[in-house]
Amino acid sequence: MKFDVVCLGDSKIDAFLNIKGESLYARVNRETNELCVKYGEKIPIDDSFFLLGGNACNVSVGLARLGLKSALMAEIGDDEFSQKIIRGLKKENVSEDLIRQNVDSASSFSMIVSFDKERTIFSQHVQRSHNFPFDNFTADWMYITSLGNKWESAYKRATDFAKRNNIRIGFNPGTLQIDAGQNAIMDVLEIADILFVNKEEAEKITNYKLQITNYKDGNEEIKTLLGNLQRLGPKTVVITDGKNGSYATTNDGKVYYNEAIHEEVVENTGAGDAYSTGFMGAVIMGKSIKEAIEWGAKNASSVIQHYGAQKGLLNIKEINF
Repeated sequence: MKFDVVCLGDSKIDAFLNIKGESLYARVNRETNELCVKYGEKIPIDDSFFLLGGNACNVSVGLARLGLKSALMAEIGDDEFSQKIIRGLKKENVSEDLIRQNVDSASSFSMIVSFDKERTIFSQHVQRSHNFPFDNFTADWMYITSLGNKWESAYKRATDFAKRNNIRIGFNPGTLQIDAGQNAIMDVLEIADILFVNKEEAEKITNYKLQITNYKDGNEEIKTLLGNLQRLGPKTVVITDGKNGSYATTNDGKVYYNEAIHEEVVENTGAGDAYSTGFMGAVIMGKSIKEAIEWGAKNASSVIQHYGAQKGLLNIKEINF
């Protein structure tokens, strides 16, 4: 089997509970940044949705919508939610040939409480072996992203396979990987063609805390942070920072900046995955870095106008206008 991109990581079901504003039952403590609900009460909600999610799943779907031949390499259970994942991938023309389905195992699950256009995520990772098949496919690119516990062996096998077969790497480490420290992910950083992180993740990986308040093209502190990451190995480094926009740098040292596209926010889940999808898709199709950060911003701005990480993902005509 030959793919344009294989996305390695999680696939799960995202259950959304939407509460539109404060009430007698739910409120936000602005001083402590805490969502507070009445203990022991039945809390009314406005909407609920059960949608496909997981970083690798989101990106594989987004790249397929852009017309690329994508496959998801993930491990799932065999319950009714796992069947929903398979059906969703087939509908989006994402290959499920590299998925491992475990007998008598449940799906991973996230409960996302959307309150006043911000989300709080309760995330569960079912214990997996991550024994993925690296012997029956070829690909031009592999996108490596977050996995649950015991992720180290899967990352090692993926990087060894990529090096043996000259596969280019897009890398978006998850919380577990970043919390494990720079050395734990160094094997991937050293060979990554593109590294995707948000500002907080970039600071954590490099132990370099930004002190800036004025975000604009050419900011010296952003250049320092990009350079610190690039010295770890990635050829291209991308840092996103929500409403403040995004930055990218390449081996020639040039820094690119793109303002965020400000749209009405319905819910923020999947914005980072959508950005990575747009950027990766543009690079794979031979677009410039300037175009890539524009595609990333367009895709992210579309996703945040919908509930869930996938509904707003753009197709090639929509993103290339």
